[in-house]
Amino acid sequence: MRHGKKDNHLSRTHSHREAMLSNMATSLILKKRIETTVAKAKELRKFVEPLLTKAKDDTHQNRRIVFQTLTNKESIKELFGTVADKIANRPGGYTRIIKLGNRAGDNAETCLIELVDFNETLLAAAEEKAATTRTRRGRRGGAGKADATAPVAAAAAPVAAEEVPYAEVVEEETPATPVAEASTIEEVSTDETPMASTDEEKQA
Repeated sequence: MRHGKKDNHLSRTHSHREAMLSNMATSLILKKRIETTVAKAKELRKFVEPLLTKAKDDTHQNRRIVFQTLTNKESIKELFGTVADKIANRPGGYTRIIKLGNRAGDNAETCLIELVDFNETLLAAAEEKAATTRTRRGRRGGAGKADATAPVAAAAAPVAAEEVPYAEVVEEETPATPVAEASTIEEVSTDETPMASTDEEKQA
């Protein structure tokens, strides 16, 4: 029983499968991209990514371990040289599988498997997207606050300008009431004087 064994045997014996994956890993390291079936690509990913992790630490022991698997001096030199420099800052996920559709002969599902850091087109697109994302966030954070404070300051200035003449108008209206009272008093006094003169004329 094969309980808990998730590896795909690919209809091959153990020795045949190991030799095939070793050759595919060598081709992937040297050419950076190969075309194969999806089933083989998934098994190759599990086979080659531990080797790429060991290549990030260039020690004599790691070179011996990788050489036991690949048995190709040129691929070892490329792995611990160019490839290790490219993947130095990547914590994992060194490969990418891109599906291509079904093959015409046997209808097998085919794909491209490639090293992520060697696809210049996708790397440039990712950098451009990250740059635009940072620009949009900057506009929302800094310029948005500046634009929000500007209308508040502009609205506060007319209010202050309107309050000043309103206070002046109140000060001008307050002395107006005694003047009106004085005028009414004068009118009353002028009306009373002729009446007093007519009474004196009657007594005479």
